[in-house]
Amino acid sequence: MAFKNYSLHWVTSGLYWGHMKILVLNCGSTTLRYQLIEIESKNVISKGIFERIGEQQSFFEHNGADAIDFYVRDHKAAVVKMFELLGSQVDGLVGIGHRVVHGGEKYMKSVIATNEVLKGVDAMSVFAPLHNPANLLGVHACMTALPDVPNVLVFDTAFHSTLPPHAYLYALPYCDYKEHGIRRYGFHGTSYSFVAREAAKMYGKPLSELRIVAMHLGGGASICAIDKGKSVETSMGMTPLEGLIMGTRCGDIDAGAVGYLSRIKGFTAEATLAYLNGNCGIKGLSGTGSSDFRHLNATACKEGDPNKESCIVTIDAFEHRLVKYIGSYIAVMGGVDAIVWTGGIGTNGNEIRRNVMKKFGYIGADIDHDKNDKLGRNMTADISAVDAKVKTFVVCTNEEFEIALETSRLVGK
Repeated sequence: MAFKNYSLHWVTSGLYWGHMKILVLNCGSTTLRYQLIEIESKNVISKGIFERIGEQQSFFEHNGADAIDFYVRDHKAAVVKMFELLGSQVDGLVGIGHRVVHGGEKYMKSVIATNEVLKGVDAMSVFAPLHNPANLLGVHACMTALPDVPNVLVFDTAFHSTLPPHAYLYALPYCDYKEHGIRRYGFHGTSYSFVAREAAKMYGKPLSELRIVAMHLGGGASICAIDKGKSVETSMGMTPLEGLIMGTRCGDIDAGAVGYLSRIKGFTAEATLAYLNGNCGIKGLSGTGSSDFRHLNATACKEGDPNKESCIVTIDAFEHRLVKYIGSYIAVMGGVDAIVWTGGIGTNGNEIRRNVMKKFGYIGADIDHDKNDKLGRNMTADISAVDAKVKTFVVCTNEEFEIALETSRLVGK
């Protein structure tokens, strides 16, 4: 791929090739999301999503138009259709960035895809069986469709490569770590990288001078202690199951309870993991079968609803787990300069933010309740009280741009 026609530009993170068009793919087991981004302007040229890939009622949306029913046999067919939809917009495309969930210890930073790299990433599928294989399907399809365009793998786990051993090791025999890689890896790394930089801009200080507790709260939820720009503690573990209460994942649970649960239900190890990942969390504890907080809040206000009490306690438990983690991460860093909320719940959960932040008035992390309560959906804002000693920011994350930026750094070298 020739780059000599691209002019040089500077961004905060360093030198890169300007006027770059980067295509970003995020492949799930039955979905494919994509964005075509112009790096210099941060402009999203086109975006879309394929859903229910491999199912009879699959469909796609492109650039906000109404969903179109279209049978998509597999991810390769979705990629072919995606390039058909993008048409001449991909002229001048210099790189394709892919979200990959798990890089293990072998891939602690983004890397250009080669056959050898893809084999190595596939070996990491043992830690992310629902995610890595789907991520790699998109890579292979793009390499076939545009063989001359480099593909870059950007790992959710990479941001947490700075975790110290005392934070990432479990108290298992050391050989279990050395021989089998059983340790904490952490996830949501591209989101944390983006929001930490944005928080530093909002604070008006270099990231290298700040202690930040950031929370990515959505269907999957995690929290991260970021000390001087580096991840020093995070809640998700070897897999995305550990930590906070999530949409359908239980988060922290006694291993003894897991063993007991599997025995009384007659579960295999695989069935137990499927249960803890898909039937628990907000969905399971609330008894509603829903993981949507809007539904829980509505039910919690309905007199006579059989799930009223369980919805109230679910919301309380979710907030309590957040308070515990925030407090412990402040202790890990010996203080905090900013608390950052992101993800669908983080940016839109006004009431959750209000309830949780009340617990941290004692350290001066007071918020402006009027700003918080009136904040619109998916907004970025400083909701700190005027005299707050600790800042509170709501940041609308942009993982796609972070992946595009990482891709530009590698293909522009």
